[in-house]
Parts: sequence; C-alpha cells; structure tokens
Amino acid sequence: MHKSLKTVVEDPRFEMLIIAVIILNAITLGLETSKTVMAHFSGTLYALDRLFLILFSVELLLKIYVYRSRFFHDPWRIFDFVIVTIAWLPATGGLSVLRALRILRVLRLVSVVPSLRRVVGGLVAALPGMGSILLLLTLVFYVFSVMATKLYGDAFPQWFGSIGASAYSLFQIMTLESWSMGIVRPIMSEFPYAWLFFIPFIVCTTFTVLNLFIGIIVSAMQSEHEEAAQKDRELLHSDQETILLQLREIRSDIATLKTSQTTQDN
Repeated sequence: MHKSLKTVVEDPRFEMLIIAVIILNAITLGLETSKTVMAHFSGTLYALDRLFLILFSVELLLKIYVYRSRFFHDPWRIFDFVIVTIAWLPATGGLSVLRALRILRVLRLVSVVPSLRRVVGGLVAALPGMGSILLLLTLVFYVFSVMATKLYGDAFPQWFGSIGASAYSLFQIMTLESWSMGIVRPIMSEFPYAWLFFIPFIVCTTFTVLNLFIGIIVSAMQSEHEEAAQKDRELLHSDQETILLQLREIRSDIATLKTSQTTQDN
C-alpha cells in the first residue's frame, strides 16, 4: 500500500490535479472580494473553500504517510505544511486577519511547478550578493539624506525636514516617480544649482546600484539553470550507462547461448 500511495503522490497527473485545485481556489478567493457575488453565492463559495482546504490537507497527509520523517527534509513540503496549517486556524475575533492569509494558498503553485521553484531558488541564491548591494544602497541613502536635510531642510521641511523625510523623498526620486516636476524643479526655483545634487544621486542609485541588483539576480538565475541542466545531463548519462550495461549483458547471454548451441551440435 505504501508503494502504491507513493506512486500516486509522485504521479505527474496528481500534481496537475493539485495545480488545478490551487487555481480554482485562487479564483474563488478572488470572487469573495465581490459584494455582489457574495450576496448570491456566499454559501457556495464557503463550501468550495472548505472543500479545497480538505483536499490540500489530504494531499499533505498522504505525503506525510509516504515520506514519514523525510517529509520535513524538503523545504517546499514544509512551506506547504505551514500554509495549510495557517488556513485551518480559526479566523474569528482577534484572529480574523487570518482570513486574508488564505490567499497564501495560491503560493503553493511555487512548490508544485518546477519552473517556479527554479526561479525562487535563483532569488534565494542571490540573497547574499543582494545583501551587500543593499548595505551599499543604505550607506548612499544615509549620506545623501544627511546632505539633503542640511541643504534643503529649512526651505522645504515637508520633503527634507528630517533624515527620515529626506530618505523617503530620495526614495521617490530614485524610483523616478514625479521626481522632476514634483520635487526637483520646485527646489531649483529656490536653489538653481540643486541639480548638481540630484542628478548624481539618480545616477548612483537608479542607474548604478539598482542595475547591480538586476545583475546579481540574473547571474543567480543563470547558475540555477545551469545546475538544473547539469543534473539532467547526469541523469541522462546514468540512464545511458544503465542501457549500455544491459546491452552488454544481453550480448553476453547471446554469446553464451551460441557457444552452448555449438557445443550441443558438435
């Protein structure tokens, strides 16, 4: 029974079924945000939500039974376990906010779809390098925030009255959201040479540091892809070796049979 359940759990059709359930669950959770839909189909949506949660729980129980202690050796299975457990917590009283966390079940697609797992794996692999870039960005922001507060804090306290306000305004400028007409040009009406401060800041952050983030992520994604390709090549090579070994055994058996037949004929 254990082997048959393992075959079912690892069957691609079983995974496709779980993916379909996750997508349907995402649709029903989205429909629950519509007051019109809830006015007519609230009971049906609630019943479907319970049904989907039961299906997810049955899937987890099957995997726990199949993998036993090895279940918690896979971080993706732990991820699924945490999400389904949160969904079972009572969403009443002070825990009513947990109802909104039900949408986290959609993230189970990440653990089920291999291509999404590779993307997340690449992002996780990029975290150490991103940490260094984030530290550099924080240092740049601190330096420019102090400078902006001293230069423009008295004239424009709403934007640069404190280090926190300056950092937020500089973050807006870094994203290039209304940075020119909304902030810089009004400041240049009072300080004509303010562009000498803001243009270098944009070059340092938007066009340099953020591109370093992209470079690190792309490099990590490439490494993840190459690692997966290497595993596929090793698996293919192993299969080829197995096939060649079987062919040699067959040839040896045929040669033995021929020798035996020749001996009998003589």
